[in-house]
Order: sequence, then structure tokens, then C-alpha cells
Amino acid sequence: MRILSTDVYVGPNRYALFPCILHQIDLEELERWPTAKLGNAFIDGLLQAVPSLAEHGCSYGEPGGLVRRMREDDGTWLGHVFEHVVLEIQNIAGQDVGFGKTRGTGKNGVYNVVFETRDQDIGLEASRLAQRLIHSLLPDRLRERYADPDFDWKRDRDDYIRYAQKRELGPSTGSLVAAAEKRGIPWIRLNNQSLVQLGYGKYQRRIQATITSETRHIAVELSCDKEMAHGIFEDLGLPVPRQRTARSEREALRVADKIGYPVVVKPYDGNHGRGVCINLGSPDEVSEAFEIASKISRTVVVENYIKGFDHRLLVVNGKLVAAAKRVPGHVIGDGKHSVAELVDIVNSDPRRGVGHEKVLTRLEWDVQAEEALKKAGLNRDSVLAPDQILYLRKTANLSTGGTAVDVTDIVHPDIRTMAVRAASAIGLDVCGVDFLTEDISQSYRTHGGGICEINAAPGFRMHVQPSEGTPRDVGGAVIDMLFPPGSPSSIPTAAITGTNGKTTTSRMLSHILKLAGHTVGFTSTDGVYIDGKLTVAGDMTGPVAANMVLRDPTVDAAVLETARGGLLRRGMAVQRVDVAACLNVQSDHLGLRGIDTLDELAEVKRTVVEIATDTAVLNADDPRVLRMAAHTQARHLCYVTMNPNHPLVRQHIRAGGRAVVLEQGMNGHMVAVYDKGSHTPLIWTHLIPSTLEGRAMHNVQNAMFATALAHGMGVSRENIEHGLRTFATSFFQAPGRMNVFDEHPFKVIMDYAHNAHGVQAMTKLTDQLPVSGKRIVVLAAPGDRRDQDVVDLARASAGHYDEYYCKTDDQTRGRSRGEVPELMRKGLKDGGVRDEQIHLIDDEQEAVQTALESARAGDLVMVFCDRIARTWKQIIYFKPAAGVAASKPDLSTEPDAFVPDLSGGEEAFENEQYEIRSDERGVYIAPEQSD
Repeated sequence: MRILSTDVYVGPNRYALFPCILHQIDLEELERWPTAKLGNAFIDGLLQAVPSLAEHGCSYGEPGGLVRRMREDDGTWLGHVFEHVVLEIQNIAGQDVGFGKTRGTGKNGVYNVVFETRDQDIGLEASRLAQRLIHSLLPDRLRERYADPDFDWKRDRDDYIRYAQKRELGPSTGSLVAAAEKRGIPWIRLNNQSLVQLGYGKYQRRIQATITSETRHIAVELSCDKEMAHGIFEDLGLPVPRQRTARSEREALRVADKIGYPVVVKPYDGNHGRGVCINLGSPDEVSEAFEIASKISRTVVVENYIKGFDHRLLVVNGKLVAAAKRVPGHVIGDGKHSVAELVDIVNSDPRRGVGHEKVLTRLEWDVQAEEALKKAGLNRDSVLAPDQILYLRKTANLSTGGTAVDVTDIVHPDIRTMAVRAASAIGLDVCGVDFLTEDISQSYRTHGGGICEINAAPGFRMHVQPSEGTPRDVGGAVIDMLFPPGSPSSIPTAAITGTNGKTTTSRMLSHILKLAGHTVGFTSTDGVYIDGKLTVAGDMTGPVAANMVLRDPTVDAAVLETARGGLLRRGMAVQRVDVAACLNVQSDHLGLRGIDTLDELAEVKRTVVEIATDTAVLNADDPRVLRMAAHTQARHLCYVTMNPNHPLVRQHIRAGGRAVVLEQGMNGHMVAVYDKGSHTPLIWTHLIPSTLEGRAMHNVQNAMFATALAHGMGVSRENIEHGLRTFATSFFQAPGRMNVFDEHPFKVIMDYAHNAHGVQAMTKLTDQLPVSGKRIVVLAAPGDRRDQDVVDLARASAGHYDEYYCKTDDQTRGRSRGEVPELMRKGLKDGGVRDEQIHLIDDEQEAVQTALESARAGDLVMVFCDRIARTWKQIIYFKPAAGVAASKPDLSTEPDAFVPDLSGGEEAFENEQYEIRSDERGVYIAPEQSD
């Protein structure tokens, strides 16, 4: 079994609305070896290695379903088994995943295996381990070919668990993230450790473990300075032990003698109980303890030992939110079993695991455990008396096998007040106060006790997963401090997808939002823009670019152009957006990355609509987009149509739904907004500069989409109209999108259209423009498109121009130079263009130059470009020949006032062809069975 390719989806994708990994695997010879043929030896070996696989329901939907499938007469294929093993290995490491799917690709032995993961590295490592495990269980002949001779399941499984724990958010950070998710607050992990951003844009806060963006640096410094913290508490009359510092063994012995035995020796700036030795009753023990502590800190602290249990008091935002009694790792004798056997019995508790894998941590035989035995005069084979307690650790940390008992409800008010005062004295927003007392329910004033330590970044594990008692939502207390109920945590976010028009619509929406007073972060095929300034150039339409915007602390609105490539490679960066739009689904990029049909392409783009929470904006004139309405949970459906007689949209409007409709009026065509039964005329299309007086119908439609999105984001009617009136398709505002240059004796239009639908839209525009001379076009097509797509692109322009210059892009994308122009020649000839009208020029710059040189006064040159900035410079810096004089257009050739055809199409949406459903959002088409 070989993994051919891997795609890691960081967010919602075509398979699921959460992170997944897709492997394409080749079973090779193992295609002929289903589980039935591999036999019970393989199945039993797999279940012995991973017993919890017996609980997988598989297609039967009940525990034991997978085992049943494997043992059936035909069995199941190893690709399917691989999927289940990968999932269960992640679960063993505490990942809690369950979604998986295995499907054939149509090629013998090759399967697509997709499975859920919470962390891509943990998921990838699980797939490698699952592959090695399956190979190790094969029959001898196959094992010789596939198995790793160095593979040891138990060793490698435990190594994997430890690796997963290092990669996974720790218990404290994890509890904070879980509390944020419960409150609907988005988050981004910022590194491989515990640095996390909560919220987006200007509302973001950060945490690192339990240090927050509100934690003061000076407070952390004070908590780490044990001598200084002790002095502050002592000055305030808070209960603390007598304490001194020492920098040498001799000094430590002198301090211990002065304070009086028993004493505690600990590092000056240690944490998590490392290097702490307690209840030391002799100079020899102090000397040994000093050696241990001095390995962690040059200065050590010596203080008198306070008898009692170790309690952790957690104070958040000036309130005691949890308290736990901590007990060091220990065993209890029964008069029968040896110490070693008792340790095994304790570790057999299913709640115990490796590190932070489970609620409790296994007891380990290490130096501390051996020293505890030696000090007690015992060894591993000793048998303890019934109820005799043997502590194997000096400190009560959970990470070394200790246990925690929740005592929040019985903390005495004096101790509660004392803990809050201590946290306030240091200035920590999240603070762990370590307090020693024999009875936490009694006042320290009458029963004694003392603060032994104050902690910044206190661990939460003992509170959220106590060994005994009530779990406490301490993470929720921190989140409520960072984001008080009712305060925002996210910024208005829009996602826009479709085959054509994404970039222009995204730019229009960003412009509208900016004029409405927002600082906008915007991703596009041109780059990432923050407040109108280009931050990173390039095609930035995937998760990396989205995170750049959402992480910027100045941004208060986000517009995310989302392209097919990013969705297929990485999925979405966000789990949800406020508004989302799918503009259209047209033939482009087919035959790439397993997407061969328009229906498959629509399924990919539908992901963007599925994660909208407030408004899903859909093109009602595109049947594939229209059907997406049944797949979104957005509170509102907003249809965009250029057909005022659209039957489904009319039903939707009558039901109180949202729509943006192009309507005929006395003065031309009006963009109108419908919502909750109201009808709001917004703007005449000829007043939108980007439509060239209403002639560029594709930009009329883009403006309608921008209107729908802005309306869904709460932008006022006046600001939407103002934004549309002031947005032009200049090179500055929309590079490569219908840029017009009128400074030559002839008109030049440059556009980045690179598929048949885009070329057709621009051709419709140039047909409407008054031209007294010739119409000239420079054609281009990306080399990675199918032959038929290139032919169709050229065919879309055939018959609309007088001269055709067919060129090759700089990057041929796998084709030989000259191959694309030849395909375009075929498309043009199929459309009736004569040979003498077609000119094949291999280089883009040469093709543009030749077209410009051939133009005369009154001509129109339409340039479909690849290198946008270079081509625009070539156009504006072109010097026409002296004989090409400027001339006025022949107005006698100007067409009548442009009147687009808004009729037709009704028959495609007759109710009897579809099942129509309705809900509080309006009317939509029910999903097909195949959906």
C-alpha cells in the first residue's frame, strides 16, 4: 500500500466542514487481498493491536460493524481498513475524531481516503503509523515486501502518543479554546506551542497557556521572584512561611538551622514543582535538596515547612473560581501485593495515560520513586500493610502521577478572601495561589496554614479534570474576562467564490465598506490589501492569505476572495463567515485535481456558501448556484437575478425573502433590493462607472452581488449607493479587470478573462461600444486548461472582431510553445473566422505590440492579458506612429441606447421541474437525491 498524494484541509472543504486529510493510495498487489482473503490471523492481529476498533460501527451503524464487514465472505478492502485504523490511532492519542470516507477513483487499486483530524501533523503521523501496522500484519510473503523490519507496535504507539501530546494544545490552553468555541469565538493557533489568538481582527485577544494579553509583564516578573512576592505578602499581613534565599550549600544549611527544621528547599525561579524538596529534617537532606534545586536555579529558597495538604486556589479577574487539593503520586497497601504490583494496579486505571493523554498520568519508576522507596526502607518487592500509604513523589503535580480533588465548594471565606488579595497584590489577572493547610474548610487564622507560592500561568488540568469532585469551567471564566458577555469577538467577514467576477466583486465590496468607515482586509488574485494598501502581492486566495487578514489587529472588516485552487488544496481558513456569495459556475479548470464536471466544480464552490451564518448570496440565473440554497444554514437567502420575471425569485420575494433584482425603468435599468416585503430602488446602472454606462452587463451583475453582500453586512443604502457610484474599473482600483485606456487615437481595453465565459462577457461589452474603425483582439488562454476549453475560449470571440492575435503566455504550464495559439486558431476557424484574420504570435509582449501598431484612429483593441502590470505599462507607454492621428468617432455608427434583454429563462425554473421548499428564509429548490 503506497500513498500517492496528500492534501491537508485546514478547514471546511468539499468532504466535511472541519479539518481533514485526503490521501490517494494505491493498494498495488494488496488490491487482490481483501480482509476475507487475509483471514482471521490478520483481523485478530489488528484487533489485538487496536482493541477499540471493535467499537467502530462502519456502514452498519452499530458497535462491531467494522469487524462484521471484515469477516464477511467478501470482506472489505485495505483502503477502508486503513481509514478506520488512522482514525482510531488518533483517538488513542486523545484526538476525538470520527469522520472518514474511502472511495474508489475509477482506477484499479487506487482509492481516495479522507479522514478527520484536529492537527495536521498528528493526523499525518497517524496515517504513517497505521500504514506500518497494517503492513506488519500481512501474511509472510506480503510482509516481506511491505513491512518495516524495525517496526514495534507498542513502542511506536507510545512514541506517537507522546508526539501527539507535544503537538496538541495542553490541557490548560485546550480548556480555554474549548470555552471560546462554546461561546462561538473563533481562534487561530499561532505557533506549534500554546500561543493562540482568540477572535479576529481588531477584537482579537491572545493567550499563551494561561497567560493572556491582559496579563501584566511586571506581575509575571513579581510572581517569578519568590523573595519579592514573599515580601509583598508579608508586608500585607498575608500568611506566609519564614523564608530566606541561599546561593551556596553552606548558606542553605545556615538558613535551615536558623529557621528551624523541618524545611522546604526549592529553586528561586522554578515552576511546576521541579526541584522542590519538602519536609527536610536533617542537614544531609538539605545538602541533597540544594544540589537538586541548584541545577534549576543558581539561587535557592529555604523556608520552614508548613504541615498540611497542598491546595491550589485559582483566582481569575479578582474572583476565586476553583480550588483543588493535590495529593502526590502514591500507592496504598493491601497486605498482599508488592509495591511494584501496586504501581501496576494504579496504572491499570483507564483514566491514567502517558503525559496529558488522559485525566491522570501513569506512575513512573524514576529517580524520585526509587529515592522514596529507599527513604522508607523499602524496595519494589516490599509488601505494604493494609491502608499503608507510600508516596512516590515529593510534590503533588498531576504530570508526575499526582491526583486532584475539587474542594471549591468548601473553601473557608477567610481563605477565599486571602487568595483574592494575594492575586491582587501581585497584579495577576489569572493566578494560582498554592496554600498549605490541613483543612481548607477552616480559617487559617485559627487552624494555621500559609501561602507557599504564587503562580502566573497556572495549570487548569486539576480543575477541569479533577480525579474526584466537580469539574470547573475555569476556561470559561477566563474567556468571560477577555470577552465580557455581549462584547464582539469577530469582525464582519464575507467570502466570495465563483468562476468569474470574484475579484471585481470583492474589490467593489471592499470599496463600499471602506467608504462606510471600515478598515478593510481584502484577499484577491492580485494580493492581500489592508486598508487599501497592497501588503503581499500574488495570487492570495487561500487560507494563508485569509489568516493574514484575520490576524491583523487594525482590520475591522474582512473580504475573502476564495478560489477553486485554494479550496481543493487547503479548504477554507475559517469555520464560518457572516455572508458568502457564489457568483457562477462556468467551465474553467476542469480536468485538474480530480474535478472533471461542472457539477463537481459546483460541489467544491458550495463549501463557501455552506459556512455562511447570516446571509448566503446566490446567482438565481445559474441553476447550479441556485441549487446551493438547500445546503446552507445561513439565516437569510438572498438571490441575485437580472431577470425581473424569474418565477422562483418572485415566490421568494412574496414570502418575504431577500433579493437584488435588475428592473426596467423609464430611465434605463435600476438595481433594486427586496427584503421582508420592502422594495428599495438603489441605483440606475448607467450611474455605476464600472459598467460603462450600463453596457458592461457582467459588471452590472458584479455590482448587484456587491450590493447583496453589503446589505447582508448591515451597510446602509446610502453607503452602498455611494460606493457603487465611486468605484471605477481603473487600473488603480481593479487591475486587469476591464481597464480602459482612452489616451491613444484608438480605445484599448485590457482584461484578465481566461475562460470562455469571461471572454464572452467582454465580447458582449465590446459589441455595444461605438467603434468607427476596426475591432482588434489579443487572445490568450492558460496552458493547463483542456484542449476543448482553449478551443471554446477562442470560439467565444469568433465573429466579433476584425483581427485576431493569438499568443502564448509566459508560463506555458506544461505545454510546448505555440501549442495554445494553434488550438485557438482551430476555435476561431470553427467560428467562421478567415485565415487571413488570424495571426499567431508566440510572445505576449510582441503580440500586444503588433496589435497596438496595427490600430488606427477610431479602432478598438481588446487585450486579454496574462502579465497584468507589464501589459498595462506597455499599453499606456505605447507611442502611436505619426500617421495615426486622433479622430472623432463616426457617430453615425454608434448603436442606439443600450437595452439589455432581461427576458427569457422562465421555463428553466418552472415549478414542476423541481421540488420547491420554503422556510422562514424564503423559497428554494430542494436538493436532489444525489446531493
